[in-house]
This record gives sequence, structure tokens and C-alpha cells, in this order.
Amino acid sequence: MDYIQAIILAIIEGITEFLPISSTGHMIIASTFMGIADKPFVKTFTVAIQLGAILSVLVIYFKKFLTSLDLYLKVSAAFIPSAIIGFLFDDFIDTLLGDIRVVALTLLIGGFILLYIDLWLNGTNDNELDINYSSAIKIGLFQCIAMIPGVSRSAATIIGGMTQNLTRKAAAEFSFFLAVPTMFGATLLKIKKAIDNQIFNQNDLPILFIGNVVAFIVAYLAIKSFIKYVSTHSFKVFGYYRIIIGALILILLLAGYDLKLPE
Repeated sequence: MDYIQAIILAIIEGITEFLPISSTGHMIIASTFMGIADKPFVKTFTVAIQLGAILSVLVIYFKKFLTSLDLYLKVSAAFIPSAIIGFLFDDFIDTLLGDIRVVALTLLIGGFILLYIDLWLNGTNDNELDINYSSAIKIGLFQCIAMIPGVSRSAATIIGGMTQNLTRKAAAEFSFFLAVPTMFGATLLKIKKAIDNQIFNQNDLPILFIGNVVAFIVAYLAIKSFIKYVSTHSFKVFGYYRIIIGALILILLLAGYDLKLPE
């Protein structure tokens, strides 16, 4: 992986991580077309640069993180399901990352759900922390679905929040808060495995640093724009986008293009 490829992937991470369109799916697609998806370091890189995206959440919402104990307690409750399932099935999840067909199908399915989610769920609670611990855990269970590439952690947790009577904006903000321990834990686990397997060394640190800086800047702008947008608009535009991308991938596969990642 060179610096240009790293910056491209970091931009994609920053834009897609907190939008309901699947950052993992987009980076699998991008790395596949760049011909680097089979590189062990690339899979580590795409997870490690989540640290930059996490930092953008902490910077934007630092007042809540500094003043609200309730935030930590409810986010911790929501984090428990994915922590358990992620630890137990980490190797199986890694195998799913190797097949772009999974991404295409989940993009399509998630797209159709986003087209109609506002008809099914229309929450009235605009305070993301005005939920009980049972609701927080239920949102955490929705997050577990996002371990399938292409589902989108953001989409799953936002939908989970909306099932608990949260508005689009409140559900999105709780999704951002929940991303902090979830992505931080996943990143640490992936980096530890990479170090144990000698996948990267000190020479790779500059490229990881640049990737995180770019991901932070882009994610910061994306979060600000997304919250402003969903405050007054539905998720339909994201649904149509997912359907178009998923359909294009399936068409390419049916046309004979070999987009399946190497073993």
C-alpha cells in the first residue's frame, strides 16, 4: 500500500463510518478495485484508522463526555452484546471480509430498509440519553448485526435507536457515542493480532499516522453534515445510494468480473 492508496481509504473511512452506508463495505470495494485487498496489512489498516474517526466524535461531543456519567453507563450497557459476540466470533467475521458478494447483498437489503424505515418507526424522544438500560442493550444487539460486512454499524444502531422511540437525530447521536468503545475495542484487538502475526512493523507507522489524521478530519466534517441533514430529512437518499452500489457490484459479478477477494 502506498500513501495515495492510504489517503483514499482514509477519506472513505471518514465519510462512511458514521453514515448508514457501511464503511467496511466501501473499503472492501475500494481496496478490491485498487488491487490491494488481499494484503494482510490493508485489513489491519482499514480497522486501525478508525481511531481517527473515533477521535472526531470525542472532539465534537467532548462536553457530554466530560459532564455526563449517564452517557458512560448507558453506552457501556449497549456495548456489552457486541463485545461478547465480537470476541467469540472474530475469526469468523474476518472470513466474511473476504467476499464482496456479502457486501453487495447486505448493501441492497439495508438500502430497501432505509427507504421505508421512517414509515415504520417515527420516534418522538429527541434526547438520546433519555432511554433506560434495557433499551440501551437492545440497541447494542442491533449493533451486532453490523458485524456482517455491508450492513453498516451506523445504520444498524440508528435503526435500533429508532425502535426505542428515539428520533433520527437522537438515534444517530447515540450511535456515534456507542461507536467509541466499539471501534476502539475492535481496533485494539486487530492491532494486537497484527503485531502477534508480524503483519506490520515500525516502517508502517507513518502510513498509519497519515491515515488516522485524514480519517479524523473527514469524519469530523461528515458527522457535522450528517446530523444537520437527518434533523430535517429522511434516510431515503442513503437507501437509494446503497441499492445502486449493491446492484452495480452484482451486475459486475454476473457479467463475469472477478471481484471476489483472494483467499
